[in-house]
Amino acid sequence: MDYSTPVLALAFLFSCLWIIFFRQNQNPKFFKLPPGPLPFPIIGNILELGENPHQSLSELSKTYGSLMTIKLGSITTIVISSPDLAKEALQKHDLAFSGRTVPHTLQTHDHHKVSVVFLDPSLQWKTLRRACITKIFSSSQLDSTQNLRLSKLQEMLEYVNECCRKSETLDIGELAFTTVLNSLTSTLFSIDLAGFASDSSRDFRDLVWGMIEEAGRPNISDFFPCLRVLDPQGARSRIDKYSGKWFKILDDIVGERMEQIGASKMEPDSDVHEDVLGSLLSQKEDKTQLGRLDIVHLFGDLLVAGTDTTSSTVEWAMAELLRNPEKLEKLRNELQQVIGDEDINIEESHITKLPFLRAVLKETLRLHPPAPLLVPRKALEDAEICGFTVPKNAQILINVWAMGRDSSIWCSPNQFMPERFLESEIDFKGQDFQLIPFGGGRRICPGLPLAFRSVNLILASLIHKYNWKLADDLQPHEINMEEKFGLTLKRVHPLKAIPSNK
Repeated sequence: MDYSTPVLALAFLFSCLWIIFFRQNQNPKFFKLPPGPLPFPIIGNILELGENPHQSLSELSKTYGSLMTIKLGSITTIVISSPDLAKEALQKHDLAFSGRTVPHTLQTHDHHKVSVVFLDPSLQWKTLRRACITKIFSSSQLDSTQNLRLSKLQEMLEYVNECCRKSETLDIGELAFTTVLNSLTSTLFSIDLAGFASDSSRDFRDLVWGMIEEAGRPNISDFFPCLRVLDPQGARSRIDKYSGKWFKILDDIVGERMEQIGASKMEPDSDVHEDVLGSLLSQKEDKTQLGRLDIVHLFGDLLVAGTDTTSSTVEWAMAELLRNPEKLEKLRNELQQVIGDEDINIEESHITKLPFLRAVLKETLRLHPPAPLLVPRKALEDAEICGFTVPKNAQILINVWAMGRDSSIWCSPNQFMPERFLESEIDFKGQDFQLIPFGGGRRICPGLPLAFRSVNLILASLIHKYNWKLADDLQPHEINMEEKFGLTLKRVHPLKAIPSNK
């Protein structure tokens, strides 16, 4: 982790002050913490995290065990790296471990106070989560919006066809990002925010990815909360600018719709969109009604999380398939047998008839989980696991990346082998703890059902309709699979390929 000397000096100075003036008033209590590497004074184990903490923590767990304590500055962190312990944490201790540690950057515009992702369990959190489940992600709601997603998929295919005619190189991540963004915004508030190969698409992608990168970058203010007022790395200042633009866009959309609804009450024949935004704003007045601020920040969560995780999963899956031509051919044969001619469009109803496609997605999520450490949890009370204490306010990281590459769980764990799931009932819906890329328990990602449909649909369409050649005359074995850690797991080198008609 690249920290400059002045930053470390500041950390040392203010940490000493914090220890002297604040820690002396705390009630000392003995905890039998899980084992872990010996922390350095003041900074703890920060320097051991490296550029890819999920990989570094995986290596440390081989020495100290799958239940491990590390000190990140002043923050006690418990790292879990096995399915059995993850199950105990997310089932037996689900309520006790249902709090959130909120990065300093994500407290921008008080987002953490109204965010379904970062609120601790409360009536407000339950109201937001209920809105997600009933208004957006229920099976009936997803079925009712299927045609909308198919129309956005068709727009993507028309753009790819144009690139075919021109033999142009495509950025697979950007392609998937624009498709998912427009699918979500059309569902939420009947507007496309981006266009393929347009400045608007790149602007929104840069805006979202800017927020993701700033939020995911290690920040010394998180390790030493007493330094937050100084913002020594400037991360909070930078994300304030990104999020200010983002929330302004969403607030304007919500405000305009509220004006339309107000006008419709005066003019009954006026046209008001029937979408998620309209549904949320038309709720009867009661204690659980979402206000304008709630809706703006809820949409912010859904759009940032939904576009980034889904598009990165599509990109990783395409990279693995292009890197493993025999797996690509096997998927193409399955699609040909079930769908038929490539001129036939794939629909969501086909997914259940495509076991190898679903196995490809599971294998991709095993190797490249969108959030390799999940969203950090916080202990709301003391709890005991395996005879060790997880103290109140400890941060809890569940290293699903390490679990996905554990040789005691998976045969040949570093190889891309979708076939392992063809004869297995293991799924990623939160019940099989060998594979929990979306988490588990009460804080499981509510967008999982939509992500499942979207990734399968986009991936299947790209493989079924086109042949692909890697850009710059790369050979499959030359594809760089380096990871870039953040809130989501990205590729260091974007995947670029040239489509051609079959």
